Amino acid sequence: MRAARLASLPAAGDVKAGRQKALACQTCHGMDGAAKFPEAPSLAGQSEIYLVKSLQDYRGGARKNDMMSIVAAPLKDQDIADLAAYFAAISVTLGTPPQ
Repeated sequence: MRAARLASLPAAGDVKAGRQKALACQTCHGMDGAAKFPEAPSLAGQSEIYLVKSLQDYRGGARKNDMMSIVAAPLKDQDIADLAAYFAAISVTLGTPPQ
């Protein structure tokens, strides 16, 4: 059972390959992962596991969004892993607002 579960995990993502593939994402999510529209989430610094799961869910129909369903449909597992690796690798600095 354990071997079957491990076999279903996506391959390790390649940040450099993900950057190339992210060109298709830049209109809404930006190359820096900062959303360009209020309806689009910022992807920079998100968990790689979260990004993989989200893209798999859009591709499989478990998660619904008109644009993302179209964009994710042709993605292969390696494409998803690469995109997730790229956006997860973007550094994000957080701070608290001044009081």
